[in-house]
Amino acid sequence: MTFSAEWLALREPYDLRARNAAVLDAVAAAFAGRPAVAVVDLACGTGSTLRALSSRLPARQDWRLVDNDLSLLARAGEGAKPGVRVTATPVDLAHDLELALDGPLDLVTTSALLDLVSGGWLERLAVEAAARRLPVYAALSYDGRIAFDPADPGDAEIVAAFNAHQRRDKGFGPALGPAAAQAAIDLFERVGYATRHGEADWSFAPADRAIQNETLAGFATAAREMGRPLTEIASWLARRSDLIAAGRSSIRIGHVDLFAWPTGNR
Repeated sequence: MTFSAEWLALREPYDLRARNAAVLDAVAAAFAGRPAVAVVDLACGTGSTLRALSSRLPARQDWRLVDNDLSLLARAGEGAKPGVRVTATPVDLAHDLELALDGPLDLVTTSALLDLVSGGWLERLAVEAAARRLPVYAALSYDGRIAFDPADPGDAEIVAAFNAHQRRDKGFGPALGPAAAQAAIDLFERVGYATRHGEADWSFAPADRAIQNETLAGFATAAREMGRPLTEIASWLARRSDLIAAGRSSIRIGHVDLFAWPTGNR
């Protein structure tokens, strides 16, 4: 599954604001005092994780940015600061995860990926990371929580349809969807990792009209693909869009950040 560069650019400021500060601090602390760090970023998109994290890591950095979308990879190194070496590498992560993790590495990162993958793929990630004793920073996994203000009678049905849609195959097998964050915590702890995790929610204020409209359109598309009646979806979307246009809509969408690192217990 791929996303447009325009959507990734629209969401990046909200992703940055949502990232959990305590989890970011844990990542920074793990590499404090080191002269250099080598990172692989899985499903890098246009490089938002690089831009969000590089200021928290040692000055000399070597980033391997991995994605299967060549058009996104072409933009992925934009905004890299001096001292940061970037290599864009096309990899089909559904089949070649192990290839992406090979070579000298200190840290695995990813953002907005785990809720799109299957339980089997996530287990592969945990096992392969543990075999290499690599810490993993996985940010912005959607966890199923959506709150609209003001509420609408149609919200619950649309959210239920969207959450069901999140569990459909996104290219990695049946997706974990909202269950991904807890599944990742459990898997990494099972392979002997310590974890730091916390909420990293999107928060859209009334002035954030563009991303609210794009988000609602995505909810409506998912609901339609899950078989909700078109008249129900259209009516709900019209009411919510009117609230956005009137500057009366706020939306909070739940995400979880996770940092998992190997301990001496395994």
